[in-house]
Amino acid sequence: MNDVQSEFSGLKVMVIDDSKTIRRTAETLLKKAGCDVLTAENGFEALPIISAQHPDILFIDIMMPRLDGYQTCSLIKNNAKFQNTPIIMLSSKDGLFDRAKGRVVGAEQYLTKPFTREDLLGAIRTHLINKIKEA
Repeated sequence: MNDVQSEFSGLKVMVIDDSKTIRRTAETLLKKAGCDVLTAENGFEALPIISAQHPDILFIDIMMPRLDGYQTCSLIKNNAKFQNTPIIMLSSKDGLFDRAKGRVVGAEQYLTKPFTREDLLGAIRTHLINKIKEA
């Protein structure tokens, strides 16, 4: 357990999802792994937080009111400051079209809900820990 804790300590992770249950679940799992967790209910709420806090990685739900996950991802990736920030799309749908659309807007990965602790930590490991090792 301590290895995981130290591996992820100090990482700033953001979860954007209109479901309070999903946000709480992800937050609990990620905090137990040592991450600093930021949450937002939708893209509009998330953008100023992202701008101020500069999270290391983002988990974004696709189906959200006002600004959906694809639009949110696209806005983030079109900002030079955040174009290299890994984005993992979250969806209850596991369709090929959704995955392809996620890639088009710049998402690095696609997780299907309900996700497990290993899904979240695995995505962080893939996109962040490898980057740190390369740097």
